[in-house]
Amino acid sequence: MKKLLFSTILLLAISTSFTSCRDTKKSDSIDDAIEKTSDATEGALEQTGKAIDKAVEQTKEAGEATKDAIDKVGGN
Repeated sequence: MKKLLFSTILLLAISTSFTSCRDTKKSDSIDDAIEKTSDATEGALEQTGKAIDKAVEQTKEAGEATKDAIDKVGGN
């Protein structure tokens, strides 16, 4: 009975040591995908920011042009 118990414990210990030392390639590929996605997103965010700044500037210019047009009509 003792030999059976000892053999079972030894077998469990060996199997646990082999499964805990398994290579984690899946984790590495996920990290690479996250890094590539963040790099791509960063460029897109910069372009979006520039487009928003340009739209704000054009809106200001349109508002000033509208104000000037109103002043011309009101001044006549």
